[in-house]
Amino acid sequence: MSSLNKAMIIGRLGQDPEVRYTQSNTAVANMSVATTERYKDRNGELQENTEWHRVVAWGRTAEICQQYLKKGSLVYFEGPIQTREWEDKDGQKRYTTEIKALSMQMLDSRESSGSPQQQERNNKPAAATVNIDDSFDDMDDDLPF
Repeated sequence: MSSLNKAMIIGRLGQDPEVRYTQSNTAVANMSVATTERYKDRNGELQENTEWHRVVAWGRTAEICQQYLKKGSLVYFEGPIQTREWEDKDGQKRYTTEIKALSMQMLDSRESSGSPQQQERNNKPAAATVNIDDSFDDMDDDLPF
């Protein structure tokens, strides 16, 4: 194997995805994702170290991120690490290193996602219960097995 460039992170969004469109109308979502490492130091005290990662998603993945993710969402991203170069308005060369999200999976429960109205509905008890009838033995089946 000659090389491998693959990042896999699970973390929380630091802000809502920022989506823009290219001249060819392709969606591009920029996100910052926090990953936190917790460990005990030599004195037995709990320590926490948070790293921030830039993640960029393109096309349909970017649109899904915009539609379903929000600040605080727990999400899994997978893809290569890439460094881009550009010139700022003062003519200075700038660089950024980011994860190009080729795969994304939302990890929040359904109750913690959606609008406040949806969250309120999800937190209410079910209005009706479903009773399963035990009369399955009375059904005629013509199945050959």
